[in-house]
Amino acid sequence: MRYWQHVSSNAAEKSGWGERIDALWAAEGVEPSKRGYWTAWVRRFGKFIAPKKLYEASQQDVEAFYQRLASEGRARWQVEQADGALRLVYQKMYPADWARAWQPTWPEVAMTERPVNRERVADDPAWAGRSDVGDLPPRFEPFLDELRRRMRERQLSYRTEQTYLNWVRRFLVFARPESRDTLEVDAVRSYLGYLAVKRGIAAATQNQAFNALLFVFKEVLGQEFGSLEGVQRAPERRRVPVVLSREEVRRLLAVMEDGPWKLMAELLYGSGLRVMECVRLRLRDLDLERVVITVRQGKGGKDRVAPLPVLAAEGLRGQIEKVRKLHAEDLIRGLGETVLPDGVELKYASYAKEPGWQFLFPSAQVAEDPRSGKLRRHHVHENNLQRAVRMAAAKAGLLKTVTPHTLRHSFATHLLEGGADIRTVQELLGHADVSTTMIYTHVLNRPGLVVRSPLDA
Repeated sequence: MRYWQHVSSNAAEKSGWGERIDALWAAEGVEPSKRGYWTAWVRRFGKFIAPKKLYEASQQDVEAFYQRLASEGRARWQVEQADGALRLVYQKMYPADWARAWQPTWPEVAMTERPVNRERVADDPAWAGRSDVGDLPPRFEPFLDELRRRMRERQLSYRTEQTYLNWVRRFLVFARPESRDTLEVDAVRSYLGYLAVKRGIAAATQNQAFNALLFVFKEVLGQEFGSLEGVQRAPERRRVPVVLSREEVRRLLAVMEDGPWKLMAELLYGSGLRVMECVRLRLRDLDLERVVITVRQGKGGKDRVAPLPVLAAEGLRGQIEKVRKLHAEDLIRGLGETVLPDGVELKYASYAKEPGWQFLFPSAQVAEDPRSGKLRRHHVHENNLQRAVRMAAAKAGLLKTVTPHTLRHSFATHLLEGGADIRTVQELLGHADVSTTMIYTHVLNRPGLVVRSPLDA
């Protein structure tokens, strides 16, 4: 189990971490009403830097975290709150030399305040004194174990499992039921409203919480939600994606050192891969002769074929040889297993030690598989890729908010600018509906797709 999952799931019982950080806030005079939020920021930072542990963080990690908050559109007060929590952690709890002066650089976008709605909406009386941040009483652990078993019976992915468990924990902290038998749909209605109004979360995030709770009530409790009429839903926001120009992509890649991170960035832009599709690539997925990549179990569990950029082929050959050498060393040590998809794991367990099934971008450490308990070599953590791209964007002097997904947006836009058919681009991206792909026409500068400025006329 990764450190951030360990902290967020059962920190107080297993390591005393929750008690220690509560004591830190109390000793430093943090208001009781804010302590839960300060702890949440520290936990979120722990998730961000995983697989690093909190005491291994650097100033660069803190700055990258602030950049992430800025890219999410966080308000200044939120970044200030996170900054206050991390400053105390690294000056008092995990004293670090770099934290003595505490001068992390803030992204300018985070310094801009969000508009304040002066016509404040009155809180629902059902929310009085309630929050979804805090420790879950131990009596609910058997319930979470049952939920975990049910999700594995339904063969949900490990990532979905962790996401659903997180939302269910938050819901139980908010609802404060005496037992599982006292859980009611009205509590779900109240919680979803709380997320939309008090937390101000995005519609997609609220839907994620809704799906998690729907699974609990339907699959574990055997209750139907119904229509949940009257629930305050978060507004849908359709945003135009951030896209880099070809010159900006060139500058970004030019400042990255040769190695796995640059190779991954080249695949994100050259093949249009999603972040998780990239880090989950296995040696068997590359066909250097036909210059194609087979993306397996992409979003929605679908496979597709993507172009393999010829300019990245030589680097990929070198990466494959490094993985083969590392795998051979693991076998000598009595290790050499990797994680397999559920269906393959059941039928062909021996594949776990075959070279072709090894991850193209393996983790530097062998770790315990949280599901099987076996020591295996997983793929690199996606947060490390995200951090590498952000740092490269800063080094290249790019003013846009750049994430790995920005390279996928740029892939699609540049194909359309080059005259590619939108249906072809839809297939290459793995979009189920062409309407999703159509969003890229909003950022094109092509006749018939956007009007010409009258000033240019």
